[in-house]
This record gives sequence, C-alpha cells and structure tokens, in this order.
Amino acid sequence: MKGTVGELGEFGLIRELTSRLTTTPAVRLGPGDDAAVVSAPDRRVVASTDILLEGRHFRRDWSTAYDVGRKAAAQNLADIAAMGAVPTAILLGLVVPAELPVTWPTELMDGIRDECQVAGAAVVGGDVVRGETITVSITALGDLRNHEPVLRSGAQPGDVVAVTGWLGWSAAGYAVLSRGFRSPRAFVEAHRRPEPPYHAGPAAAGLGATAMTDVSDGLIADLGHIAEASHVRIDLRSGAVDIPTQMHDIGQAVGVDPLQWVLTGGEDHAIVATFPPDVKLPARWKVIGEVQHRSALPQVTVDGAPWTSTGGWDHFGADPATEDAP
Repeated sequence: MKGTVGELGEFGLIRELTSRLTTTPAVRLGPGDDAAVVSAPDRRVVASTDILLEGRHFRRDWSTAYDVGRKAAAQNLADIAAMGAVPTAILLGLVVPAELPVTWPTELMDGIRDECQVAGAAVVGGDVVRGETITVSITALGDLRNHEPVLRSGAQPGDVVAVTGWLGWSAAGYAVLSRGFRSPRAFVEAHRRPEPPYHAGPAAAGLGATAMTDVSDGLIADLGHIAEASHVRIDLRSGAVDIPTQMHDIGQAVGVDPLQWVLTGGEDHAIVATFPPDVKLPARWKVIGEVQHRSALPQVTVDGAPWTSTGGWDHFGADPATEDAP
C-alpha cells in the first residue's frame, strides 16, 4: 500500500486497520460503533494495559512493524494468562506521525491480529491519533471462566517455584542486536517476538497454583513481587535453570555470564508460579526453587544468598539494560 497516514486520513486509516481483523465467539460486537461488546460469562473481566514508545521500547531499525505488533500484544496477553484467565480481546491506542507510510500501521495491526489468534483473542476496537512519536497502547481483556484469579499474594512456605517458557532469551537477543549483529537468529527473534505460554496460565490455576506472574521485568524482580505480596522468602537453585549452549556462546562472546540474563533479563514473558509441594506438575513446568518461610523482609535469594549483580527493569531506574530496552 502506497502513501502516508496523513494522505489516507484518520477514518481511511481506521477502515484499513479494521479490515484486516478477525473475530472470535467472545466478540458480540467488534469495531465500528462507539464501543465494542465482549461476552463475560464469568461476570468478571480481567484487564491489563501497556504502552510501547518508539525509541524506548522498540526501534524500527531492529524490528519490523509486524514484530512490534506481535510483541505489543504478547506482553499484554501474557498478563491476562498470568492471572489464570483466558485472553478474550484487545483494544489498541495508536499514535503515529502523519508522514509515516501507511504500510507501517497496517503491518503492526497484522502482527497484533496474529498474536491474538495464537492466544485465542481478537482486536475489538481502539483509537488512532496524530503525534510526533509512534506510541502503541494495548489494553487486554480476559475471562476467568468461573475460577478465582491467581494473585501474587498467595505463595505459602513449602511451595515449590516452577517456570514454563523461555528465560533470558530476549536479553541475549538484545545483547546481540546492540552489538550490531543479527544472529544467532533464535535469540534475536525471541527479543523481537516473545512467545508466552498463554495456555499454561489457566492450566496452572487448575493445578492449584498459589501465586503466579509472567516474567516481564526479570525472574528475580518478578518473583520479588510475589515474595513481597506474600511476605515470604523465595530461594532459587541456579543449577536448576536451563541455559542453552548457544546462550553460553553469546555470553562468552560479549563477556556476560548467561545466568545474569536468565535471572534478570525481561521480556520473555515466561510464566512462573508457586505450587503446593504435592502437586504433580506436567513436564512443561520446571521446578527451580522453593518458598522457604514467612519473612518481615521478603526476599528472593539464589543458592541461599542475595543476588548482588545488577539487573531487572524499573521504568524510572537508571539502567535500561534489558526489559523494554529499544
């Protein structure tokens, strides 16, 4: 498609974006009216939102618009799954410059649509606005299907800590890209397009998970949220986490211990949860630690000691080394 967003106009752009969408049975009314209608059989709606800003969360010389769409949808849909809910719908807020080629937002929408299809959700509406910097805002909705949400505050002493999905892959891919390389491709693609294990969230709720979150800010940081909310100490076993040979090779090439990426790298959106010790976990779950005891000073330790290396993401912190780095 030729031309710019400004030449197409607001309503022309909206028509072009919505024409690319698919739907699901949960969508009673999609784009085209004042608001969408999404069924909520549970009578409760799980909701989450995130914002991606060009130059802060993505770079157009590193990622295609399609990549950005997949990533934007994934990080929101993963939050829904981490509550034990099934994703149902996404709303998109999009800010773009008038001179931006129309192909960029349309390819973005293709990426969002395709990631929604992976999770079983659909784009149901949104808004587009003219602005100087590309900004992608996503709100995701989900259905608990008559189950209670799995909170961060439910971890109990004696619970095991288990994870499913990739850890450290996005951070390793970021390290590769930041040095001007594009391979190993699997790690670069993991940074551009995370693959959250959406179905594992509701499945974990069914298995009796006591607390759960997705790994967006880094394993230690996100487990730290569980430790704080549950008032417990959590200890991880470094020898229990998987570090692929290629990740070791990347670490050696750039002078980084790959364990650093696994423990503090964000944006993989793996799901980590705590379970009662007698729960029989499917093979997809890897036990990597345990909830030790109640603590007035909640903490996550590694092999019994505090993790002193830097890492983990804070939007207002000083070191944008991993999560949401461009």
